[in-house]
Amino acid sequence: MTIQTSQIPDVGNLPAALTTFVGRRQDLAEVRDRLGATRLLTLTGVGGVGKTRLALEVAAASAPDFADGVWLVDLAAVRDSALVANATAAALGAPDLGVRPIVDQLSAFLAHRSPLIVLDNCEHLVDACAELAQALLSASPGLRILTTSRRALGIFGERIFAVPPLAPDDAVELLRDRTTAVRADFQVTDDNRAQVLRLCADLDGLPLAIELAASRLRTLTVDEAVNRLEDRFGLLTSGNRTARPHQRTLRALIDWSHELCAPAERLLWHRLSVFAGDFGLDAAEAVCMGDGIDRNEVLDLLDQLVVQSVVLPTEQNGLPRYRLLETVRQYGRDRLAESGEEQRVLRRHHDFYLALAEGIADGWSGPGQWENLTRLCAEHADLRAALAHGDDPQATLALVGALRFHWCWGRFIGEGRHWLDRALAAAPEPTPARARALWVAAWVAALQSDHPAAHRWLDEAEDLGERLGDSVACAHVQNLRGSLALSGGRLDEAVSFFEAAVAAYRETGEEIGAIYALVQMGTAQSHLGDPRATQTCGQALALSEAHGDRPAHSHAYALWTLGYNAWIRGDHDEAWALIRSALEKAQGLNDHIGVAQMLEALAWITAARGDLEEAGRLLGAASALLRDTGTTLSTFGPHMVEQRTRCEEDVVRALGRAAYEKAATEGAGRRGPEEAIAYALRTRSEPTAAAPAPSPLTARERDVAALVADGLSNRQIASALGRSPRTVHGHVENILAKLGFASRARIASWWTANQATDA
Repeated sequence: MTIQTSQIPDVGNLPAALTTFVGRRQDLAEVRDRLGATRLLTLTGVGGVGKTRLALEVAAASAPDFADGVWLVDLAAVRDSALVANATAAALGAPDLGVRPIVDQLSAFLAHRSPLIVLDNCEHLVDACAELAQALLSASPGLRILTTSRRALGIFGERIFAVPPLAPDDAVELLRDRTTAVRADFQVTDDNRAQVLRLCADLDGLPLAIELAASRLRTLTVDEAVNRLEDRFGLLTSGNRTARPHQRTLRALIDWSHELCAPAERLLWHRLSVFAGDFGLDAAEAVCMGDGIDRNEVLDLLDQLVVQSVVLPTEQNGLPRYRLLETVRQYGRDRLAESGEEQRVLRRHHDFYLALAEGIADGWSGPGQWENLTRLCAEHADLRAALAHGDDPQATLALVGALRFHWCWGRFIGEGRHWLDRALAAAPEPTPARARALWVAAWVAALQSDHPAAHRWLDEAEDLGERLGDSVACAHVQNLRGSLALSGGRLDEAVSFFEAAVAAYRETGEEIGAIYALVQMGTAQSHLGDPRATQTCGQALALSEAHGDRPAHSHAYALWTLGYNAWIRGDHDEAWALIRSALEKAQGLNDHIGVAQMLEALAWITAARGDLEEAGRLLGAASALLRDTGTTLSTFGPHMVEQRTRCEEDVVRALGRAAYEKAATEGAGRRGPEEAIAYALRTRSEPTAAAPAPSPLTARERDVAALVADGLSNRQIASALGRSPRTVHGHVENILAKLGFASRARIASWWTANQATDA
């Protein structure tokens, strides 16, 4: 099972502007006009001329024209051309399930959508960007793409807009606006206007250069800034007469800004350049401290670099973060390489992200899963960089294995396969890190429906796990073998594997693994008509509820399998209530495949309860989610296909083919899991019988469990409920059987945890 998190709203992901957009009104209007007349528009120009800012302003102004949103894909941190499509999928919130090539998945995801995509910083990946743009534009008639690059993509249909430097008046206004942010009393007057114009002219009207210069006017006068820059430009020109004027200006300006920094500020600038994306204070402290910078100095130095416009402040999920513009970052990286400490800082960078990933993986059974997945998603660019520049194959193998939940539940399956294949090939030694990476690779391959590769990795993982005495790896192997058998329809074989996995997980204390093994075992037993199925499903839910698992991954799936079991048993009202409860728990998970499974089951139940038109709409919504991921129901095994076929035939027989297709098309109009869930839950009518609470227990059994938790004996409970002690004894025995417990104390513990979760 795959769970995608970090739901991104369908309106887009454009960052909020932190500064005003100055000038360029004519450029803005012209680019918008051109974008309306072409499907691929590229903004070209030298570094620092303002291509990205103009593109973002155009995208924001054009947002009302795109029903499916405007989306920014920042490619500055992507160094591997093979990952351009993955980065695009991540930015759009498209699930990278790896079932098909990522470009095919993206094409399917965009086929019926009409968004605007901004591919930013394409110059170092031109060929890959050109191929991706060509493929996506061919697959999606409603798609438009706006790119920024120092050179054109060079494909048919592309139109070019060369972004010019700022006009003199706009350049002056930008300098005034940015300077007043650091020096409130600054004004452009008749007395200083000529020097301000000269300063802007010396900077060739480049917005980045002007913003860096403005930060210096906090302490310098305009005359002083002009004089210092004249010296710098003269020195640089004499050293490199072949450089283009814009290049000389920008390099000179950054040189000048660098020289005006204190030595410790320069040192921090150099070290910060190893970050590929934005970063938090904890990362900056861990990576940049030492050898001239104490940990407690990092924050003050960072603040000084922010004041000087070297570092830009931003935020993620309400938390402050920082980033460097690509031109500034690359300058710092060059200086870091010259210093001779680049490899040491890169190792600290790798070590920080390895510790972060391992801490999240090791603490996965605790609370905060949503926050942890969100953190890993925010750090994705630097996780990718750490994997790319790691100089210790075993450490890289450890990192790629520790990121297993990021790959499999954080919607990066295809990219995870890329890094796992690469790391395993580079580190063949039989180590614990390899044992872990092997079963993670098998998990990823299974989610891609690449069963031969999954079996191959599992065979090696099992052999290595036994040699190393790694019982956790062996438990995962049994669970994954069960998943493969279940999807292949080999139900008895699947149950045997899951039983072995549950026993192994409980021995090692891996409760999360036990929950998912129980969920799948209950599904297999339900199909087999095994009377133990209800008890197995109940155990999965009880363990999940007692665990307090967030963001309800296991809880949602445990409810789904209980509802599925009720459907197989013919209890449609109980199944209806449980599947709806599963959908409620799945809100916010951005889980395309899981929600599709739930909608499928809800459609079957709805059809059986007589609402055939609604069943058709739910089938359409489920199909749309699967289509977005490039997945089919056959991935889940022949039993799901049989149920779907039977339901579809019933709906068509009752409504006719045309009416069914109309209903399915309406259901398919939902965009993503969140809209699909809201659509499915919009019908609030209750089933004819009273729906049970989302629990394996009946309402009466829950009453009894509550009194057991209060410490009452069977006789006292009988008196309180007006029932005989024999009846109460029967209820207690049923509760113990359904929850898989052996004592009243376990019932009390479960009830207390259940109430805390509900609260």
